[in-house]
Amino acid sequence: MALSIQRAIWPEDKDKLASVRRQVFIEEQNVPEELEWDKFDETAIHCLATIDGNAVGTGRLMSNGQLGRMAVLKTFRHQGIGSKLLELLINEHRKISDKPIIIHAQTHAVNFYQKFGFVIKGDEFDEAGIPHYTMILTL
Repeated sequence: MALSIQRAIWPEDKDKLASVRRQVFIEEQNVPEELEWDKFDETAIHCLATIDGNAVGTGRLMSNGQLGRMAVLKTFRHQGIGSKLLELLINEHRKISDKPIIIHAQTHAVNFYQKFGFVIKGDEFDEAGIPHYTMILTL
């Protein structure tokens, strides 16, 4: 089982990135399809986790420091893949900015982000029918 975590390019890797996001957000979490896809995919920094060439995880970072679309397929969770994706995105952000990174973290994932130094800012809120917190990582 060969795990690869690498930066991805939306036009070239769109099918693999979209496949993971579709399975996790649209099918598993019932996010409406029209909320999943937006104009930011074209300009965001994307990362892709593959095992033996098959897409299993993804995340993106927008130019304003907004991190999002972090997803790992259910059968591959709790194996460190999300951590590796997050580390890659944090490192990519550090190359271009020293401004904080912001994420709208699903409430169940708050502890995961806290391990990397993210801090909750504000109250819980609903996004796409899922409870979230805004979290900030100061670099």
